Amino acid sequence: MCVGLLGAALVAASPVTMSAQPEPPAAARQLYVARQASDSDDYWRRFAFGFAASILAHESAHAISSLVMGFHPYYALDHGRPTVFSGIDSDKHPRQQFIFSAAGLTTQAMINEAILDIPHGGGGPIERGLLAGGIGTTLFYITLGRNGSVSDVSVMARTSSLSKTQLSLIFGGFSAIQAWRISRYPRYAHFFARPTDGGLAIGFSY
Repeated sequence: MCVGLLGAALVAASPVTMSAQPEPPAAARQLYVARQASDSDDYWRRFAFGFAASILAHESAHAISSLVMGFHPYYALDHGRPTVFSGIDSDKHPRQQFIFSAAGLTTQAMINEAILDIPHGGGGPIERGLLAGGIGTTLFYITLGRNGSVSDVSVMARTSSLSKTQLSLIFGGFSAIQAWRISRYPRYAHFFARPTDGGLAIGFSY
């Protein structure tokens, strides 16, 4: 009885902090925040790498298609923008020019199809960057970049019987289907969100 009373008195006299989880030391909190920032930077760095790889594949496909057909592609600036030119006289060789202009978007669509069709675990940031690069490039060419003088869609329309609207529907349709498939695959859930220990980090960090 006396021991119990003494114990109760000691407990009552002791400072007690009621908390579901103990508060980590300041140094531990700083380390945790720094690790989260590092993880986020690494995630978006790999995502950007995948996006850039898709763009590189697009431009490389243009150059390779020209070389395979026996022409000499070259790089130059068009209104300050680096551009791959085919080295093809489109008046004499409209079919070859069409193949050159279609090669970039076609290659990106094929890369995305391969990613979506070939069974694998996947779903990582580089893979997501590749998918986003392909869909994003197509979206640009069928909207803002549709009417440029060296736009892929514009040149394809000039060298074929297809209109810019028809070409936009063809390539845009592929990308729309791919975007729908991505939305249906669990491994691509929260496509632009990065998992963290405390939930999800959505968007880009600065």
